[in-house]
Amino acid sequence: MQSILKQAQRIVIKIGSSLVTNQGKGLDHVALACWVAQIAHLKEMGKEVVLVSSGAIAEGMQRLNWEKRPTALYELQAAAAVGQMGLAQAYASSFCQHKLQTAQVLLTHEDLSNRTRYLNARSTLTTLLKLNIIPIINENDTVAIEAIRFGDNDTLAALVTNLIEADALVILTDQLGLFTSDPRKNRDAKLLSEVSAGDPAIEEMAGGIGSSIGRGGMQTKVMAAKRAARSGADTIIASGHEDNVLVRLAEGEPIGTRLLAKIPVLAARKQWLADYLQVRGEVTLDKGAVKALSKHGKSLLPIGVTKISGDFERGEAVACLDPTGKEIARGLINYNAIETQKILRRPSSEIAAILGYEDESELIHRNNLVLL
Repeated sequence: MQSILKQAQRIVIKIGSSLVTNQGKGLDHVALACWVAQIAHLKEMGKEVVLVSSGAIAEGMQRLNWEKRPTALYELQAAAAVGQMGLAQAYASSFCQHKLQTAQVLLTHEDLSNRTRYLNARSTLTTLLKLNIIPIINENDTVAIEAIRFGDNDTLAALVTNLIEADALVILTDQLGLFTSDPRKNRDAKLLSEVSAGDPAIEEMAGGIGSSIGRGGMQTKVMAAKRAARSGADTIIASGHEDNVLVRLAEGEPIGTRLLAKIPVLAARKQWLADYLQVRGEVTLDKGAVKALSKHGKSLLPIGVTKISGDFERGEAVACLDPTGKEIARGLINYNAIETQKILRRPSSEIAAILGYEDESELIHRNNLVLL
């Protein structure tokens, strides 16, 4: 197995909380300096690097003398607000020693679900890379509310990978990589050196929870790899405790688990539909509609929908479920929940008579729909 980093030009690197903090007691400045030195080496090799770093809340907890991670959202926001100061200062100071500039970029899911802000974020990040500046990205926990949180920096790193069309995603954790089962519970668990991103068997195999400081587990990392694969990026999950791991990966050494991007690459707009939008409701399809969408690339018509759930508005994203409840697609719906309930199981020719108007003949047009 040859490391994908040897060929990769643009790389997104995600470093978890356990690798940049002293067990949650503030930032580990020695460890942070080590990561910075490795990234500086990658820059010398001609790589473009975007860093997604955890640690703000842990740093804030230390500054606030909190020993246990709070569960209340407003307390997490307060810790993030305090901790972001220290995290940004620490990285800026450390990279300055290597004559490299950094930029802090804080994002929420809402930033990327809005098409204009999504494009603005992409332009900003690509411009920073052209200026030879290292963007340091984190979720904007200071203002994020539960409904718009990414939920973990693994997901955020994958979405950034898609956003800037990176060649590779590296997720550094406190585990050696992806195992056949949780190695902390099963001594016979075997490390998987290479698998396919998006393989349902791998997704089912991944499990466990994160540390008491972080909130991402191995399952979020596997799902992040699947998201990254939608733009053609391979993913490496490796231990951040391996000595000089980033440089060794970039030199071609096989470390950790490589998750290959073997699923179909989606166009940028389709990626946005698949991963960046918050799903506001669900529509359940009959077998005929499932076949029309998945086999023939058709739009979704009202007659093919058997039931709905959720309180969605026109233009919001909804999940399309098959009769068993499995999500097969998602897209932007042309009618709100009340209107959709009135016209489901009816032919499009009756929409005007039922509602008194007809905006579109399709419930979801195929151009605004992506298969999953």
